[in-house]
Amino acid sequence: MAEAAGGPRPEDCPGTSSAQAGRAAACQGCPNQRLCAAGAAAPDPAEAAELRERLRAVKHTILVLSGKGGVGKSTFSALLAHGLAADEAKQVALLDIDICGPSIPKMMGLEGEQVHQSGSGWSPVYVEENLGVMSVGFLLSSPDDAVIWRGPKKNGLIKQFLRDVDWGEIDYLIVDTPPGTSDEHLSIVQYLSAAHIDGAVIITTPQEVSLQDVRKEINFCHKVKLPIIGVVENMSGFICPKCKNESQIFPPTTGGAEKMCQNLNVSLLGKVPLDPQIGRSCDKGQSFLSEAPESPATSSYRNIIQRIQEYCDQHPFQEEKII
Repeated sequence: MAEAAGGPRPEDCPGTSSAQAGRAAACQGCPNQRLCAAGAAAPDPAEAAELRERLRAVKHTILVLSGKGGVGKSTFSALLAHGLAADEAKQVALLDIDICGPSIPKMMGLEGEQVHQSGSGWSPVYVEENLGVMSVGFLLSSPDDAVIWRGPKKNGLIKQFLRDVDWGEIDYLIVDTPPGTSDEHLSIVQYLSAAHIDGAVIITTPQEVSLQDVRKEINFCHKVKLPIIGVVENMSGFICPKCKNESQIFPPTTGGAEKMCQNLNVSLLGKVPLDPQIGRSCDKGQSFLSEAPESPATSSYRNIIQRIQEYCDQHPFQEEKII
């Protein structure tokens, strides 16, 4: 894990999923030793079997990551869910594990909703018949309540979301994660390793201050052997609705996501221009894709969603992978 903090990786790094993570002799002096040692251990065989059984009917799992907050990660997660659910033949689930900053209920128009218990587990909250959502935001008495939890309690809730929610037959499970590379990310990757992860979509903005953290996120994915579907550059210029000229609000001083992806051999899924309607739609809990179908940003989102679908189609769900 050392390179995620900028230093060289120890030659004999045991990996984050190992019981020796942060404890092996090779971990001494690694900047991330404490993080690895404190992270969630890999599920024991009985726990892994339980998670496998619960997630057996999930065909594709997509993690949405970002190195830095405020780059539009949750917005992208919400619109990816809406875009995939536009096909009524597909069942889509959106899991929000941003424990301390759950914005998905607001963006999906579900503020004030609560989780209900049934004989088969927690029931997701549904936006449409084929689009279900689960978030810690549904467990809070007020959207203004602060969640002040240490790592183990966060890890426990993530496990509970995977184990106890009755997702049913799901074509796409989208997981909206918090920014960074910390407990929640280690936990979700280790718990889902019992089943199947198609890969991660990483969100950035064009400026170097965002790309710095995205490089760490890509490094994290390599360390935990999480496939990278590709990178999305949000806030990539502003197209004036009147004159149609494009302005760079956040100039890509080091070449933006395109240059970074070339250097790191990662796919650039697309660039999404700024559109003030995106923020307004999120605040109203409505789908920007439906509210602004002619926007250049909508066209970009739809192209990106199509590329993600094509990637998943090339990585079909295989029962033998989750033995």
